[in-house]
Amino acid sequence: MTQKQEVPHWAEFIPSPRWVRAKIGTEIIADSKRVMLLRETGNLPTYYFPKEDVRTDLLQSSNKSVQDVRKGLAKYWTVKVGDRVAENAAWNYETLTPDAPDLKGYMAFEWEAMDAWFEEDDQIYRHARDPYKRIDVVNSSRHVQVIVGGEIVADTRRPRLLFETGLPIRYYIPKEDVRMEWLIPSDTKTQCPYKGIASYYSVKVSENVHKDLVWYYPFPIPECPKIENLVCFYNERVDALIVNGEQEEKVPTPWSQ
Repeated sequence: MTQKQEVPHWAEFIPSPRWVRAKIGTEIIADSKRVMLLRETGNLPTYYFPKEDVRTDLLQSSNKSVQDVRKGLAKYWTVKVGDRVAENAAWNYETLTPDAPDLKGYMAFEWEAMDAWFEEDDQIYRHARDPYKRIDVVNSSRHVQVIVGGEIVADTRRPRLLFETGLPIRYYIPKEDVRMEWLIPSDTKTQCPYKGIASYYSVKVSENVHKDLVWYYPFPIPECPKIENLVCFYNERVDALIVNGEQEEKVPTPWSQ
């Protein structure tokens, strides 16, 4: 059996040219044009604000602290805005390990604890954008078929292919080329910093329901207009995805199960 090799840890703490704000209710909790971005192995990109650009009057000391072997001791804070309390929603590093980025004097916030985040005047979702992440959407004439429960649920020769750094190709398909009568609207919503807010369908074939197997972006962010209202199946979860007569390899992703 081949042993999985551990990815070497790396981290970089870099200035961002973007004006970034985090908001709870009507209050701006952090507001900075000199924010830093921490990129490191195994973690999503995280914005760190200079303490001078944080509403520290809305922070209350917490008993929580966490020792990170690669960065140091993180002290946590609770954010209180009127009746709203976000426990342990902010942190800063009081002591650093010798090889840690220079995080002293900066504070970070739990993304989901904030009501909204903005880069300049555009709202962003899910986590800070990685400047080294690229997304391209291109028109294609590849013949794409999606098979679920032994049935061809989608069959198109006009997909739009979305190439995203580090992920398999995603095939966005016009609804006219999908057996929409087999798709059941779902209440599930997810957010992506690069595409916007996604809605979902489950797929019902015979009596079997494949939950949240399909997603689409009713109103993608302006940078991704070419996928608007096209549907996309999880390559890694359908029976098969056939492209030009050949079955696509199922590449493992966080959404494989």
